[in-house]
Amino acid sequence: MKKIPALAAAVLALTGAAAAFAQGGYNRPPMGDMQYAQCLVYADRLYEGGNEPSPVRGQTKAQAWCTCMWNETPDDFKGNLVRFAETRKGKETNKVCEKHSDWSE
Repeated sequence: MKKIPALAAAVLALTGAAAAFAQGGYNRPPMGDMQYAQCLVYADRLYEGGNEPSPVRGQTKAQAWCTCMWNETPDDFKGNLVRFAETRKGKETNKVCEKHSDWSE
């Protein structure tokens, strides 16, 4: 009898984890975050297809990409996320975020 509640708890935990993954798995930047806003504007000027829907429900490809970049850079990073993605050091992060947003060339 104890197996049924344990199984139910495991199913609920997995469902919650799957829902978090479907939402993108990243923390959303705080409202008014200038670095995130700058990323959206800069990415919109430089790249095409940013307004297309991403696999992350409720986000465009540019929003999902900038959210990923915002989360994947160190907390003390204060620069331009798009410019960072184009650097040698940022190329690997860029690949991760392109995959996350389904926004690649």
